[in-house]
Amino acid sequence: MSLDDQKDLSRRAILLWASDNTDTAEDIVAQSYINHQEPYAKGGVGDLSLETWKDLVSGYHNAFSNSQVRILTEIAEDALVAIRWEITATHTGEYMDLAPTNKEVTWTGVSIDRFENGKIVESWVDWDKYRLFQGLGLVK
Repeated sequence: MSLDDQKDLSRRAILLWASDNTDTAEDIVAQSYINHQEPYAKGGVGDLSLETWKDLVSGYHNAFSNSQVRILTEIAEDALVAIRWEITATHTGEYMDLAPTNKEVTWTGVSIDRFENGKIVESWVDWDKYRLFQGLGLVK
């Protein structure tokens, strides 16, 4: 798999968070996929299996609409792709026990994906939880 192919799959993985996405996780990541979240939205850090990660993405889509993803930077080397991204979405459903605020929020993050046999097998995600929570009014 070329570096350009790996970058394409990493972009598609990030775009799973977009409202207009048509891909499925199984098209992009391996069944053995592990997603390392720093921070985990509910606190601490977490390692998510494919099924738990898919539940996280689904829950996100239930809480946020008009979700747009913008790729800011990509770097690829060997079996790794790093992407810095930005998400803008509207909070229109319950999120972490917070009733919909209808606020538009924007936050950024970095994902590093590791590839084996043409699929993403592992990701490390570091995102700006504070900026999201501040936009929702959860912190000042």
